[in-house]
Amino acid sequence: MHLEYFHLIDRIAAIDPAARTIVVDAIVPRESTIFEGHFPGHPLMPGVLLIEAMAQTSGWLLIAILGFQRMPFLAAVKEAKMRTFVTPGEALRIDASVIHEGSGFAVTEAKIGVGGKTVCNATLTFRHAPFPNPDMRGHMEAMAKRIGFPEQAINHD
Repeated sequence: MHLEYFHLIDRIAAIDPAARTIVVDAIVPRESTIFEGHFPGHPLMPGVLLIEAMAQTSGWLLIAILGFQRMPFLAAVKEAKMRTFVTPGEALRIDASVIHEGSGFAVTEAKIGVGGKTVCNATLTFRHAPFPNPDMRGHMEAMAKRIGFPEQAINHD
């Protein structure tokens, strides 16, 4: 996890586009300037970054389902619940599944667990569109390789 670059996914542990599910792993860094202000003497992972981690997880699932032809963009966050604190150094397991899809939009349910206990969850809505330019698609392909996205799921047109 590289908070300063918004790279919140370390690796894909399992992905099944047919079942519309994904599981990823991420380790909250022990040191980050974010923790200097959130909160001094009591560092906590910001809830907005936990939501972003669930969105990125869901996004990778959608990219797989869409054959790496469209880019998902977060459109809405519903029913987000922060159940407990997440601290530096903790190992996160993030699960997401698609619950609705159609007309250029998709809805996922996602949750983050630490040590087998759910620490937060949300329902997320995405708009998806063709990649806006070749540079963005190239960047996403490089990220996909870094996190273990299945090579066969990348359509090289």
